[in-house]
Amino acid sequence: MIHCAKSDRGRVRPNNEDAFYIPEDMNEPLLFIVADGMGGHNAGEVASRLAVEEISSYIKTKYDAKSFQDDVALLIKEAFMAANEKIYKTSLESEEWAGMGTTATLALFKDGKVYIGHVGDSRAYMLRSGHLRQLTKDHSLVWQLMEEGRLTAQEIKYHPMRNVITRALGVDDKVDVDISDYAYKSGDIFLLCSDGLTNMLDDERIKEIILSADSVEAAAERLVQAANNLGGYDNITVELILVD
Repeated sequence: MIHCAKSDRGRVRPNNEDAFYIPEDMNEPLLFIVADGMGGHNAGEVASRLAVEEISSYIKTKYDAKSFQDDVALLIKEAFMAANEKIYKTSLESEEWAGMGTTATLALFKDGKVYIGHVGDSRAYMLRSGHLRQLTKDHSLVWQLMEEGRLTAQEIKYHPMRNVITRALGVDDKVDVDISDYAYKSGDIFLLCSDGLTNMLDDERIKEIILSADSVEAAAERLVQAANNLGGYDNITVELILVD
């Protein structure tokens, strides 16, 4: 795997409430995480950092356990549950952190499959043979309205409530986690990103930028730059993974 990550504050927000994780060495699980925090008084930063720390730590600790060898989905679910519990309990310890939460989207590569775990509206994509496919569905109000046929895909891009999410880590003592898996092959490119990217760039533009770049590092830089050029209204985090 060839991979990179790029996170940027953007041009409007005073701080960066996104957090991410990529493998630190070749002996670690091929795990990638993007989290986008929410909450006042820097609570969003706390929530996203806790999500990344708890999920990555749980998976790395339990990865080789016999109980999870044949059930990667269960491992991911339990990691999300552990993170949700940590964030929720932490939010009760301080008025400043009350109500904080975060999105979390991960990709875990194992035995020829990529497992996607997802809560919130950060996204995972797969680019294969020139086609960009969104692997997650947004846990947001406008996405729900689109599925109900009350909004079109075009209308949700500009809806005034497009940033209202319906599911997040840490806002309740329980959370539902979406988990899916896909076979991957050489040449596939996977993208994890916060909505600071997808609210600025549509899927076609994202695909064009990735395909026109000569490396995943260059592609990540150009994606962040393009989002900033269009206003950079939110924090922008991008992870790209090329299956080599």
